[in-house]
Amino acid sequence: MQSRILSVLTPLFCAVTPLALAGGAAKSTDALTIYTSSNEEFIRPIFEKFTQESGIKINFVADKGPVLIEKLKAEGANSPADLLTTVDVGNLWLAGEAGLLAPTQSAELEANLPAQYRAPHNEWVGLSIRARTIFYNPKKVKASQLSTYEDLASPKWKGKLCLRTSNNVYNQSLVASFIENWGEKKTETVLKGWVRNLAAPVFASDTPMLEAIAAGQCAVGISNSYYFARLIKDKPSLDVKLFWADQGGRGTHVNVMGGGVLKASKKKELATQFLVWASRLEAQKLLSAMNYEYPVNPKAEVSPQIQAFGNFKPDAMPLYKAGEKQRAAVQLMDRVGYK
Repeated sequence: MQSRILSVLTPLFCAVTPLALAGGAAKSTDALTIYTSSNEEFIRPIFEKFTQESGIKINFVADKGPVLIEKLKAEGANSPADLLTTVDVGNLWLAGEAGLLAPTQSAELEANLPAQYRAPHNEWVGLSIRARTIFYNPKKVKASQLSTYEDLASPKWKGKLCLRTSNNVYNQSLVASFIENWGEKKTETVLKGWVRNLAAPVFASDTPMLEAIAAGQCAVGISNSYYFARLIKDKPSLDVKLFWADQGGRGTHVNVMGGGVLKASKKKELATQFLVWASRLEAQKLLSAMNYEYPVNPKAEVSPQIQAFGNFKPDAMPLYKAGEKQRAAVQLMDRVGYK
């Protein structure tokens, strides 16, 4: 996807909103530049809502997370960007490690967002939660046969497992969480079992993998729940069901879409204002509804479609630890032949 520069041109409200009062009334010249890896269809309404409520115009550049990080490195202190928003703790952690993000201090931000979903010094914060769990074809598998991620390495799943490529950051963070929780030795054993059990070559994306499960090409797989939500919106009778992994143990792996204020920004206060706004209940509700993800703010309302998936126990591991194990995860997946 090539970089695109877009503007949110929603007319400014004349009334002084609570958000404007929090950081002083917005000036007509106030604007933020955000680099984002989120899908434009998903993120534009979020930016428009912020502009409506704050009077702050948003210009945004959309591209893949790693591309934006390299762009920010090249621009250095001359970057026009004020905020980076991107999917997955792996990308957020890489941006922090590159020295691109500034620590953010906000009592409201810390009150709204649990520490598990924030960097140690709030260099980045999670704004929505995505769960990566097990999916299965109910014509081939009973829910009672399923349990944990590591069980998918069992010989009983030989020729029945489908996976997305290891080149994807979602799987890299999943494996990084395994390394943090289990250590490299057990993680290596599990990954070798996964590779042995593959029913087909790895898929480029979660969506065709879920469709392969529905078609009976494989019986089980691992995907982010929002891909499933999008699929069944258009195909409610699809032969795929969700199973919450490891509910008797550490819990289902979760990750975030998040953001951080950029060190090069000359508008750090305004950028922080956006993050605070995004952590509040109405914005969290909108974030959940737009992309079928879970709110990070525990008081926020979950969208009805994902409420239907039922409650689940998430892994309580602080997400930054998955960032710390990213390189080890990539090396391990390569070593075991997980393509």
